[in-house]
Amino acid sequence: QVRPVESGGGLVQAGDSMRLSCAASGRLFSTYAMGWFRQAPGKEREFVAAIGEIPRDTDYEDSVKGRFTISRDNAKNTVYLQMNSLKPEDTAVYYCADQPREIGRQQWQYDYWGQGTEVTVSS
Repeated sequence: QVRPVESGGGLVQAGDSMRLSCAASGRLFSTYAMGWFRQAPGKEREFVAAIGEIPRDTDYEDSVKGRFTISRDNAKNTVYLQMNSLKPEDTAVYYCADQPREIGRQQWQYDYWGQGTEVTVSS
């Protein structure tokens, strides 16, 4: 099984938007729940958003609700995280993870992790 690969990170200013992508091959992607997590400097990794096998089945951490949108394109084996109205506190390394079970918020629920993509939001 190939680990997911994130892309799309970089440096933006507060208020800007950014879209992260995560490509996952070597699995029946459409049946996998996908999650985004992030780890800010000096902090533990935390849940950001998740999407289930059914695309409308989504979950968000409270601080990103209304600003971030998770979506998936099964034809491209890719999950996206659209991030709008970015804040300096969104600065972190963002990780994509997947698992062939139900949508979840807990890191232990996820089997395969990407190496992360860094997002920096300047004030």
